[in-house]
Amino acid sequence: MNVTKSNSELILLIQKDDRVAFYHIYERYRKRIYGFVLRYIKQNEDAEEIVQEVFVKVWESRNKIDAYSLFEAFLFTIAYNTTISLLRKRTNEKKYLEYLKSLQQPDIASDLIDEIHFNELIDQVQMLVNELTPRQKEVFQLSREDALTHDEIAKKLDISLNTVKKHMTNTLFYLKSQIEVA
Repeated sequence: MNVTKSNSELILLIQKDDRVAFYHIYERYRKRIYGFVLRYIKQNEDAEEIVQEVFVKVWESRNKIDAYSLFEAFLFTIAYNTTISLLRKRTNEKKYLEYLKSLQQPDIASDLIDEIHFNELIDQVQMLVNELTPRQKEVFQLSREDALTHDEIAKKLDISLNTVKKHMTNTLFYLKSQIEVA
């Protein structure tokens, strides 16, 4: 296989269960995902584990990936959400928090700029989430903020799994379309 294939071409092959194409996507992005995650986690082992989780999720959802959308945004969103989930789990571990504080380095200009951009993006997403219907907003927040699975959301809200999936699909499409415009 030619490794110069575009992401779209590789995604279409992955959707046909092509493991070689998946390997090429993995090789293309694993170091960038690792670096991205490491900036938040500060632990090599945890960062490596999250990279593996990200690509497992990509493989598991390969038939749902839009080959012509922004694959990198999809990939880094999974990485970010997986990282945040791990951090949330660790916030209850006081020793881990102390360890993270000991690893923190003084802010440098590029980190500060990245943080400002990230905070602006979070504010924009929150503003867009507030524009959703009450049910879409509730489903989205249970998924992203409470880290519930689609099954857990369906049971909690007493709605069908397909309804949860439809709300999430519509919400993510809406958020993506509004953020790309801005």
